[in-house]
Amino acid sequence: MHEQLLELIVQKVTLSAHDKALCQQYFEPVRFPKNHIIEEEGKVPHYLYFIVSGYLRLFHYNDKGDEVTTHLNCPPGFITSYFNFINQTTAHENLECITESQLLRITKSHLEQLTSQSSAFKDFSIWVFQKSLSYNENRSKELATLTAEQRYLTLIEHYPDLLHNVPVQYIASFLGMNPKSLSRIRKQVIR
Repeated sequence: MHEQLLELIVQKVTLSAHDKALCQQYFEPVRFPKNHIIEEEGKVPHYLYFIVSGYLRLFHYNDKGDEVTTHLNCPPGFITSYFNFINQTTAHENLECITESQLLRITKSHLEQLTSQSSAFKDFSIWVFQKSLSYNENRSKELATLTAEQRYLTLIEHYPDLLHNVPVQYIASFLGMNPKSLSRIRKQVIR
């Protein structure tokens, strides 16, 4: 399962044989079933996950008790509650496998050991966290400035596979609308 991660990394940095061995040493392969919560709100996130296969989401409960999906991800991607993982503070969201998932995971302490032992992994880690910051900033801007239909069209353009692998209620929540509104928008787009 490490091959997919290594393929992604070598697109950004050069890895030595020693770097590849460190990757095998520190990233632990795991599998989880569909609908399994792998990190719970109210706890410090234990791991940063690399998605080999499957679809995952971050979500929390609003004051009415409804689930609010804040992030969706698929391979090849990384996912965790980044701020809480980095600072080792209590997360206010859950990390759930939407589908059966194969992942590679690394603890904060192992990530620190890895980046201290490999400048390539240090550079790659910085790139991952920069991409996460950029993504979250762009997502906030889209939620604030785009119409519901524009948000849906942007999702289709950039992540078409989500539509076939993620339940509509999660997509609607992620886009900041209810499922009925999403259904209406989908019908309008098809016309």
